Amino acid sequence: MIVLGVILLVVGFLTGISILWTIGIILAVVGLILWVLGAMGHAVAGRRHYW
Repeated sequence: MIVLGVILLVVGFLTGISILWTIGIILAVVGLILWVLGAMGHAVAGRRHYW
């Protein structure tokens, strides 16, 4: 999700399409939040790992 957000940011910046820029920012921020929650050990979207 983070990678897709960054790709959309770059494409939106190069082509001047603002909707791609906005969607890229949203995807990157949501991806970072989910990544941080997963790294802290919280169950994200109901996934639990018992190891």
